[in-house]
Amino acid sequence: MKCVTRIAAVAFSLAFLTSAAAQEIRCNPSGGQAELNACAADDFKKADKELNATWQALLRKEADDKVFIAKLRTAQKAWLAFRDAELEAHFACDSENSRMCWGSMEGMSFMMRKKDLTEQRTKMLKDMLEHGHGHYQ
Repeated sequence: MKCVTRIAAVAFSLAFLTSAAAQEIRCNPSGGQAELNACAADDFKKADKELNATWQALLRKEADDKVFIAKLRTAQKAWLAFRDAELEAHFACDSENSRMCWGSMEGMSFMMRKKDLTEQRTKMLKDMLEHGHGHYQ
């Protein structure tokens, strides 16, 4: 009977550990690196959501200006390519495993930089939205 109890206890423990490991890691500013990575990812998602909302608002506002919309779409594609290239350059590494160059903070640092670039682009789009596309501040 003791053997059955031990097996049941081990099985219960393994099931508990497996379910805990399968849970999504959530942001905790006071937590470990994985939780800080989650915070940075959440911050980027928030910035990306604001960028997309601003983008949609600008498209709606300028919908009648087909030339501007076409050029804006071209500019946005170019900005996305720039953003991705900028991130690759910023986190350049001659190892196949970039953590060899940047350590455990790589994921967090990458998402923080991506968020910053996204916020810069959002500011540019908001300026066009608020002041018109021929205005420069």
